[in-house]
Amino acid sequence: MKLLDSNILIYSQLTEYAYLRPLIFDKESSASKITQLEVSGFHRLDDKAKQYFVSCFQFINLIDINSSIIDRAITLRQQRKMSLGDAIIAATALYYNATVITRNVSDFAQIANLNIVNPIHN
Repeated sequence: MKLLDSNILIYSQLTEYAYLRPLIFDKESSASKITQLEVSGFHRLDDKAKQYFVSCFQFINLIDINSSIIDRAITLRQQRKMSLGDAIIAATALYYNATVITRNVSDFAQIANLNIVNPIHN
């Protein structure tokens, strides 16, 4: 399973990163509910971006945050400084043995047993 980080969805709306869009429709791809919150809840989204993200979240498999994921996220945050969203995404990936798809590899690099892929072409 591929677990898409919030930044991948955000970049995918931009023309220069359109090559990321197939990830959203890939049957292997999922996103945490925290990703939906982070992306859709951004206060400066214009109407076009809102509609784009609504359509993305209609297609992508959304993963609920369960108590095991919360417990793992707590442990991760106790071990190192990281955002709540990143902790939940990492914990979700570990729980499901998924690969995190992100541009921000450094946010996850210190987490043992976590598979990370950066699909952004530089």
